[in-house]
Amino acid sequence: MTTYTAINLIKRPQAGPISAELFEVIQKEIPTAGPGEILIKQNHMSLDPAMFGWMSPDRESYIPPVELGSVMRSSGIGEVVESNHPDFQVGDRVMGLIGWTEYAISNGTGMNKVEAPLPDEAVLSIFALPGLTATQGLFNVGKPKQGETLIVTGAAGSVGSLVGQLAKADGLNVIGVVGTDEKADWIINELGFDGAINYKSNNLAEQLAKLAPKGIDLYFENTGGPIQNLIFERMNAHGRVVVCGMIADYSKAVPSPGPNWIPVIKKRLTIQGFTMPDHFAEVPSLLAKLTPYVMSGKIKHRSHILEGLESAIEGLNLFFTGENKGKLIVKL
Repeated sequence: MTTYTAINLIKRPQAGPISAELFEVIQKEIPTAGPGEILIKQNHMSLDPAMFGWMSPDRESYIPPVELGSVMRSSGIGEVVESNHPDFQVGDRVMGLIGWTEYAISNGTGMNKVEAPLPDEAVLSIFALPGLTATQGLFNVGKPKQGETLIVTGAAGSVGSLVGQLAKADGLNVIGVVGTDEKADWIINELGFDGAINYKSNNLAEQLAKLAPKGIDLYFENTGGPIQNLIFERMNAHGRVVVCGMIADYSKAVPSPGPNWIPVIKKRLTIQGFTMPDHFAEVPSLLAKLTPYVMSGKIKHRSHILEGLESAIEGLNLFFTGENKGKLIVKL
């Protein structure tokens, strides 16, 4: 085989589902690594909610948008199949921003060797962007304390499931918000959450009152949606809100109104948004924080595997429908 498949972003998304017309599937000649370069054959590729921001035209965001006509941005794991770089050998397993492509040339910047004796899907589910995001957001932004009550939305997702397990391991009372009864069962009976709420069910305020009778100290926000206001109302004085994602609004032309700010004053709440590109220099320390939890068996995961590069296009819509079960990964 002398050619490979790549997918370019050619249009910006509008409100609504992601469609194939936003992308161009192309064939390219497999390149040769030049001086100081490596050639990577990608094996597994991560799909993440952050991609919706990367596709938008917003140049005031935390990272520049993907340029139209260029390969869609994504992280993944691959094997070095050719190397002219002193730090990488043929056969090395590497992880980084490889993109929607079967092969990629890199000068090594941003590529990290994968030493953990785990399958690709486990590495992408735990030690890649989801685990780094969960660790940074929970510990460095949320500053949890033993005995506090934490609620996390998108609790069965790649980030939320890790946030809940890390918090539970540190002695917090953990409540997860999910979109199906199956996911509620999973986070309670498999991951050890103390409670779960299906946001599509009735009596959400009553469920919150029952699960958090003493209020909520820490709110890890991944989704937005109507339950946001109800959670906000139950925040305790000096509570912290960690804003990581807002998937419920990514497909809307106009975002939903947020909570009233008066409780922010009355309860002296701290609200902080964060994104991982601000913290890439801290990756070694974040991995050092996360790894002991994983090695001691306190972290479980599940992966939702899609087959073939082109499955990524429709696969993005699973974030909107909530039909994915676990970390979304494309197997090439």
